[in-house]
Amino acid sequence: MEGKVLARIAAIVFVAIAIAATVIEMTRKEAPVPASTAPALQPSADPLRATLRRCQQLGEAASSDADCLAAWAESRDWFLGRTPAPDAPQRPGDQ
Repeated sequence: MEGKVLARIAAIVFVAIAIAATVIEMTRKEAPVPASTAPALQPSADPLRATLRRCQQLGEAASSDADCLAAWAESRDWFLGRTPAPDAPQRPGDQ
């Protein structure tokens, strides 16, 4: 009988410790996250991005717009990691 009493007392002590630990954890205040001292990075004005946005808004008409075709070519070259193609050399009779 003494074994049952000791087991019950141990169980009660275990539950009391678990409840106390839970209460302590729930009342603990989190340390405030330090504010970042670095200024927020603002993306620089990218003319290619602005041109691509304009071409997106043009819709189907952009397929015949020279600026859009050039912007798409530049974007494609950047994505593929290629150096942009040099401008075609002009022949003496082309002016």
